[in-house]
Amino acid sequence: MISTDRATTIILELSQAVAETETVPLHSALHRVLAESVVSKLDFPHWDNSAMDGYAVRWSDLQAGIDCLQVVSEIPAGVAPTKSIESGQAARIFTGAMLPIGTDTIVIQENTQRAGDQIQIMKPAAQGEFVRRQGDFAKTGEVLLTKGTRLLPASIAVLAAAQYPQVQVYRQPRVAILSTGNELVQPSDTLAPGQIVDSNQHALTALIQQWGGETVLLENAPDNPQELAAMMQRAIDLADIVISTGGVSVGDYDYVDRVLAELGGEIHIAAVAVKPGKPLTMATFQRGQRVLYFGLPGNPVSALVSCWRFIYLGFQQAAGVANPQLPWMEAVTGVDLRSDGKRESYLWGKVEIKNNRQEFMPVAGGHSSGNLINLAQANALALMPVGQNAAAHSVIRVLRID
Repeated sequence: MISTDRATTIILELSQAVAETETVPLHSALHRVLAESVVSKLDFPHWDNSAMDGYAVRWSDLQAGIDCLQVVSEIPAGVAPTKSIESGQAARIFTGAMLPIGTDTIVIQENTQRAGDQIQIMKPAAQGEFVRRQGDFAKTGEVLLTKGTRLLPASIAVLAAAQYPQVQVYRQPRVAILSTGNELVQPSDTLAPGQIVDSNQHALTALIQQWGGETVLLENAPDNPQELAAMMQRAIDLADIVISTGGVSVGDYDYVDRVLAELGGEIHIAAVAVKPGKPLTMATFQRGQRVLYFGLPGNPVSALVSCWRFIYLGFQQAAGVANPQLPWMEAVTGVDLRSDGKRESYLWGKVEIKNNRQEFMPVAGGHSSGNLINLAQANALALMPVGQNAAAHSVIRVLRID
């Protein structure tokens, strides 16, 4: 059994971005990962422009004490000015409009009084005030977004503004999801005594889709080594990452680790000192590109916690994200929290802003690895290091899961 830090290191060392890339239009690029850096073809701003509605003036006039100017032109956004501004003159200008030649400062309209084609400046502006200079944000040839960036709305806006209607991205990782166990049935089946509805496949499918992956769904595998081997081999052949649930503990019907070895997999992790989720297996296969195999416990909370804590990093790296990080944050616990004496523990709860700070409260009900009901109320996992408790109102680390 290894530590969580060691397990994290192994996963990151063995994960690699999928080799294939593709070009996608911007409207399909959300959550995709750049396979190459994007270089600006333009200066940002493209030209000197006004940050406010007002009047474009020569600062030398203001410096000389000239406070009455003649308005000789009007420049709305999107229209190139055609007239230079001389001393004693001004141009009516609107937000985003290009500055005319001769001007270098904006006097906002609130600080002027206008009568016909004359303006009286009631409050002088500082030199260059409210002017956005060409190239202030980025210059031609500068890198706007680096390879390995996951594209979110703001970065897609940058690509659009930089006139990149399509971008080169990594292919979405294909993740095969396999549930094991004779006891499993589907939500549409009639439930017989002793059977369990397979929630894991649906939860993990949703999770991978949330992360931006492509899912490959397989039929449930029975607790039979031969049939399990055939199903696992199929998953390995189809996917970049395989996630199976069940069959990784030490029971008489837990065959996953044995079958992985028989199929030629190299097992790197067999158990992690974590609660919930100790029986975590990670193996690799070489199929052109390395395939990652994660064997998770069948208990639904354990399976999801293992994904949030460990598989997330491997997936992000497979997706091409540069230096993936877990979404840790600090919060103040609202109650006393106790840890497991031998393993790093995670308690699920909700983080909310209270009294101008992030506060964590465990959700009500037992924190059993089979209790999906209260897990659904949580948005964070509180980290309890081995043998360490947290008194109410103390600062703790929490992992956001929303």
